[in-house]
Amino acid sequence: MTTPVPLAEVWRGPFLESVHTGHAVICDETGQIVQAWGDPAAVVLPRSSSKMLQALPLLESGAARAYGLGTEQLALACASHNGASIHTSRVQAWLQHIGCTDDDFRCGAQEPSDLAARDALIRAGEKPCQMHNNCSGKHSGFLTLNKHLGGNPEYVAPDHPVQLACKAAFEDVTGEASPGYGIDGCSAPNFATTLHGMARAMAFFAAAQPGTGARADAAAQLRDAMATYPELVAGEGRACTELMRAMGGRVALKTGAEAFFIAIIPQLKMGVALKVVDGGTRGAECAIAAILVKLGVLEANHPATLKRMNAPIRNWNGLETGMIRPAAALT
Repeated sequence: MTTPVPLAEVWRGPFLESVHTGHAVICDETGQIVQAWGDPAAVVLPRSSSKMLQALPLLESGAARAYGLGTEQLALACASHNGASIHTSRVQAWLQHIGCTDDDFRCGAQEPSDLAARDALIRAGEKPCQMHNNCSGKHSGFLTLNKHLGGNPEYVAPDHPVQLACKAAFEDVTGEASPGYGIDGCSAPNFATTLHGMARAMAFFAAAQPGTGARADAAAQLRDAMATYPELVAGEGRACTELMRAMGGRVALKTGAEAFFIAIIPQLKMGVALKVVDGGTRGAECAIAAILVKLGVLEANHPATLKRMNAPIRNWNGLETGMIRPAAALT
């Protein structure tokens, strides 16, 4: 087994103070590795980076069509959103459209990370509900699929038809039998695969062409929805949203908890998956930006890039004390 390699470095003045190590893989449309760092065979939990895979059955089953879901709903199905009003208002409308309420969710209530939404709840003396959960879009997709399948209310159970459909799609596009699952922050199973398998899946999404089969149709719709509505996939100030905007909708990005990141690059028909082993988000954001710059799809000097790659670190007095930058292997 290959050990993790340095992906991002934190410097304080002339001293290398911290190093984020990890694994990263770039795959082409055939599923072959174009370039890799660390161990492509490392078994990983992709966390929220797998949401577009979990959304495939929503389209393939005909549920999305039966309920008239649009591009915004598909973007939300792949989202880890901030719980801002642009997210919760759409989730609420989606629930009403399919005849469900917040009580039908199984994701749990979460304080919104959007400060305006959080402060509005505090001023109103209200508590957050499940619609504020960053995964409520994904769970709206689960509920829609469950309605279509006629399943029982406990749609997050690993043996529920919704999750069995998600597992089947996950294993097919990763090209690997999953060795198991962990329970995600939103209570749904999160299936494990290798980093190579995840990059292979993202390359499938990148190369998917409408009109070439139900799965390719679904993948292309989800990919394009993410790129069309980057603000719904994450939110203001977030790396997914800002970097997708910086690339003009030509690339779909999705972060996952514990420093996972994927990229779907249609123009190159390539997929990227990376994992920083210490779980440090700053390291994953720096590394994915560096890989996108390396592939020529992200401008190195774009403000969204410079916020995460070669980004200055300042102290409370505003003094620049160092920077976070990609490790040499990525440049």
